Amino acid sequence: MPEQTYTFATLEAALERPFPPTEWVAVPQARIDAFADCTEDRQWIHVDRERAGREAPLGTTIAHGLLTLSLLPHFSYEAGLLPPGASHALNYGFDKVRFLAPVPAGARVRDVLALVAVQRKAPGQALVTVRHTVEIEGHAKPALVADAINLFIAAPGAAS
Repeated sequence: MPEQTYTFATLEAALERPFPPTEWVAVPQARIDAFADCTEDRQWIHVDRERAGREAPLGTTIAHGLLTLSLLPHFSYEAGLLPPGASHALNYGFDKVRFLAPVPAGARVRDVLALVAVQRKAPGQALVTVRHTVEIEGHAKPALVADAINLFIAAPGAAS
């Protein structure tokens, strides 16, 4: 959490204050293969280890960009993005997503989150834009930077 007083009522006070980095999450080939099966995206760069070893720029398979993006809800929960006083959040969309570096199979990634905008909507609702910077362990360039938009809904009886 960006500070001790992070609540639904005090979202604006957390703007631009990054949350502590999340724990590292492994992206082994088995996870990449499972994602390929789910999405039916079996491009060789993701699933053919032998060919990737010969032809891929990194000499190995890489995670799908969308696999990396799909980890954002996990990272959000771990970071404590949903503040006390909120009952739930709804995915509202993305303003911007940039895949900046490939995630090699077997790498570990983590997220650094920061609130970049808060717009109060109807009573008990806040549209919150969160910048996610997903880092690859041992790499200077992040895997992705994405501005995710969430609609936070206040818990019944919570101050908003």
